[in-house]
Formats: sequence, structure tokens, C-alpha cells
Amino acid sequence: MMRLTCAALLLVSMAGAAFAAPPVPPAPPASSSTLPSEPLVVDLKAAGRQPGKRGGTLRMLMSKEKDVRLLNTWGYARLVGWTSKLELKPDLLKSIEVKDGRIFTMRLRAGHKWSDGSPFTAEDFRYFWDDVASNKELSPAGPPVDLINGGELPKVEIVDPLTVRYTWSKPNSRFLAALAQAREPYIYRPSRYLKQFHTKYADKAALSKRVAEARVQSWARLHNQMDSIDDNDNPALPTLQPWVATTAMPSNRFVFKRNPYFHRVDSAGVQLPYIDAIEVAITDSGLVSAKTAAGDSDLQARGLSFGDITVLKANQAKGSYKVLTWPIAKGSHVALYPNLNASDAGWRALVRDVKFRRALSLGINRSDINKALFFGLAAEGNNTVLKDSPLFKPAYLTTNASYDPKTANALLDELGLKARNAEGTRLMADKRPLEMVVETAGEAKEETDVLQLIAQHYKAIGIKLVVKPSDRTIMRNRAYAGEAVMTARSGWDTGIPTTETSPDELAPTRQDNLIWPKWGQFYETNGKVGEAADLPAAQELLKLDAVWSSAKTPAERKAAWEKMLAIHTEQQFIIGTVAGVMQPIAVRNTLKNVPEKGVFSWDPGAQFGMYRMDEFWFGP
Repeated sequence: MMRLTCAALLLVSMAGAAFAAPPVPPAPPASSSTLPSEPLVVDLKAAGRQPGKRGGTLRMLMSKEKDVRLLNTWGYARLVGWTSKLELKPDLLKSIEVKDGRIFTMRLRAGHKWSDGSPFTAEDFRYFWDDVASNKELSPAGPPVDLINGGELPKVEIVDPLTVRYTWSKPNSRFLAALAQAREPYIYRPSRYLKQFHTKYADKAALSKRVAEARVQSWARLHNQMDSIDDNDNPALPTLQPWVATTAMPSNRFVFKRNPYFHRVDSAGVQLPYIDAIEVAITDSGLVSAKTAAGDSDLQARGLSFGDITVLKANQAKGSYKVLTWPIAKGSHVALYPNLNASDAGWRALVRDVKFRRALSLGINRSDINKALFFGLAAEGNNTVLKDSPLFKPAYLTTNASYDPKTANALLDELGLKARNAEGTRLMADKRPLEMVVETAGEAKEETDVLQLIAQHYKAIGIKLVVKPSDRTIMRNRAYAGEAVMTARSGWDTGIPTTETSPDELAPTRQDNLIWPKWGQFYETNGKVGEAADLPAAQELLKLDAVWSSAKTPAERKAAWEKMLAIHTEQQFIIGTVAGVMQPIAVRNTLKNVPEKGVFSWDPGAQFGMYRMDEFWFGP
């Protein structure tokens, strides 16, 4: 058990009334009309859990309206999904057959329905592929990158009303893992609902009227607006998740009610989810910890950080909750992202030089960060896979990650940055002071605290670090445009990968990877937008990612992973600090089946997702 001590602690006021949800009518028993003919039967006892009873409202806190999309992440209804043992299993699908690693035949559950009662069939896959992903007006960039294998799109066949087949000419290792992501590609859509907004199917006059009423420029804009399947901002949009949005934006309180057609049941035949409703209250981010400690949440991780553990534990009895601590499975809790696509020529040349990146790493006193902020309990080192991953090697964590300002200064001297101004700050080639502006989303106090400590460390190597907080979207857009030279956020989301986990986060395949956003955009759009990767190490990562994707055996996939991890270790593309920091999770005393021990992982796992929130229930 983690022991926490603190010399001084400022306690905040716990004032503020708890919010209560309106009463939710008891759910009717499951019947043949609300369940698939062959539902997914969950054996709770075999998993060491208690069979539960239906009822109750789960309260949660979030600081932004758009964060309610996390209910789709945590609900974690996927075609295939990760188990808590990191095994891929069919979920929405009845079964999936894989032949030669390239032919995927998916069979749906007969009688499965969307939350509005419409059938979930192969037509929903056909509609997405033919009428959404392949429609230039709706998807100008083309189908999702997760469906592209070595530049090749799949052949999509509707075999029968309950069978869909995806075929590539080469093995596609990425496909199943992509379907199990926290933010999945959603290769299906509620076709019956969306056809009323599609020019191919809708009555022209009725569609024109809807476009005018929505005050958008075209039917495509309207369709995309109504088809925000991952955002929970359209209560009319049917879902397959365990809870259904009922609140339109904007609001400071969102209610999600049980999906009457959810496909999972326990071994006694009780339809899941057990909990009737989830109520999300929007509150100031600075108040989440205080409100949680006051008992205003039944299950809370969002908005809580390591620094909140002491206050939360001190108020457990008063707030009628317990505090669990799960290790966060990210490559680094806070990391620096040099923008290799920076528009500023001087800075771009610097951050593309591996000597500069190594100097940045060697100039950080990770032990200081660990002791000052995390009581020495975190793992110090690079942004890399964690020890719980079968791919872990000690060298990945430690190479160029010790505090060595002497070597860091020597590397900076080698780069021609010997001249300094009166303040001791080095001068760039164009005589500008080496003032490194690090842009952040400004959402986590821990991130700011880490950066402030790094700023102190960097004084010893002649670099002035300036922290610039801004809105998350603004920060990302500045990085995408090349305006941000350096950003800070957590490290790799995939901290505990297996050989079957996609390594795409390690290669320039995504715009939202802030070290190479333009290269990632180029990959995502198949060369339509962005820039082609022109750094040899990045090009090699792309090749290895393709090798992994087309590999036929676990050994081949493992070899690709290891080569990619070795490149990142040598190149120091992302500057890590510490990892394995504990995530506090406040759990109402009456909330059952929340694991005492778990891993807080985005991918694989979807945080609460792989622990199946639909199996949580309220008891004595």
C-alpha cells in the first residue's frame, strides 16, 4: 500500500451542496424483445466479481462539456475489446474469423438493436463504407486511416444481413487492435437514423428544410453534425453503449440513461448495465478534488491527480468513499515534445538535431521532480514502455536520462551555442536568446509544477524555459501549424503494449502526435495535406510500422516493436520525466465491482473501460 506523508498541507473548503439526479424509473426485466437472440453472457463469479442488482444513479464530475464523450470510452462497447488480462475478445460481435491475417469475417448478434430499437445489422457497416467513408463531401480525406493497410483500402463485402467481411491483399495486424481502441474508428453507423440527413436517401425538400433550420451550408455539414458518434452531443443519435445521452448542449448537468437494448447480460440473465443512469455535473476544474472529498461524486478519476491523494484520504469517512490508487500507464507522466515541423527555421534546425534533444534530456533532474512532487514513488527516465509491458528493456528507460549537466553543456557547445547573454542564457545562431517557450493545455497543476522545476534545471545549461498555458485546442492547432516550437503533455498513451498492440503512436502516422504533426497529417490524409517525413529515423519508423502491420507472426511483430523502441531511445524524440504515477480514484462505499487493483490505461484499456463499468452496481 502506498504511504503518503506531507510536511504542510493547505486544506480547502468543502462547501457546496451535493447534486441529486431526478428519480429514474426502475428498468423493466430484460426480454427477448430487448436482447439479441444470443447476448454476451458475462460470468461475473469466474472473474471474481459479485453479481449485482439493477438500479441507482451514478454521479460524476467533469470540468468541460466536451468531456462527456468519455462516457463512450468508459462504456467500452466495441466490436472487439481488451479484457483486463489484455486479451482481445469479441464484444458487440458474436464472433470474428481471421484468415491469413488479412481476411476478417465478422458475425453480428441476431436481434441486436440500437438504443432507439432499430436493428444493428450489416447495413450499418455498408452505409458507413459506401455512403460516409467513401463520400467525398462527408469524408474529404477519405476513409479512416485505421482502415488503410500499407496504402491499401479494404475490400468490404456484405455477406448476409449479419455478416461483414474486410479483406486486404496483405496481413493487417492493426485492424483488430484499432477496433478495440479507447477512441475507436466506428466502422458502422446507425443507418436508419442518419439516412434522413443524406442526400442519397432523404426527401429533397425535407432535407433542404432541415439544412436551413440547422443554419448550416450544406447537407454534408448537417449530416456530420448529426453523426458525432463519439461526442455525446446529439441525444437523438442512437448508440450501442451501455448508457444513452439525454441532454443537449450547452448544459452544466448531463444525464445518461440505460440503453434498453444493451447486449450484455450476467449469468443469471439480468441485462446490463446494472446502474440505471449516470449524471455528470460540470464544475470548475479547480473544484473537482474538493467536491469529490465532500462526497459529490460516486466514481471519480477525471480531474484528480497524485497531489490530491492526501486530502482525499483524509476525507474518506466524511465523504463515504474510499480512495483507490492505480498506476497510470503512460510512457511519461509529463513529457516535452520538440516540434520537428516548427516553422521557425532556427528552432527547427535545433530540435531536429539529436544532440540538442539529448542535451534537453540530460539537463533534467528527474530525481528532483520525483522527490518534490511524487514522494520518490515514480519511475524516473525516458518516455517509453513501462515495466509491466512484455516489451520493456531497462535501456529504454535509462539511456541519456540521468542528470548530467556537464555532458548537456558539452553537447550544446558542440552545436555552436557557446555565446551567452548577460543573464547566462545561450545565444542561437541568429543571436536570439535560447528562450524555449513550452506551450501547454494548462489543465493539470502537476504538469505546470514539473515544467517549473525543469525551468530551474535548465538554467544550469544556459536555456531559459518559458511556460505558456493556453486552451488545449489552441495549443494543438498552434503545434499543427508549426507555430509552437515545444509543447508539453503526457507521454505515450500506450504504456503497456503487447506485441499485438499497434505501434503507430511511435511513428509519424497521426497529426495529434505533437513531435511531427505535419508528417502525421500527411500520412493520415494519404498525402493530400501536410508534409512527407524527411528525417531518416522518422522514415524508418514508418517502414517498421508497416512491417508490423503486415507481419504474419507474433515474433515478427515483436521484432518491429523492438526496433522502433530502440530508435526512440537513440533519437530521444520525446523528452520524458517520470512514469508510473498513481491515479487516485474515489469510489462510493456502496459502489460494487470496482477493482481494488487496476491500471489506468488509455490504450489498451480505455481507463475504466476494460473493467466494464456496466458491471458496477450499488449495494449495501
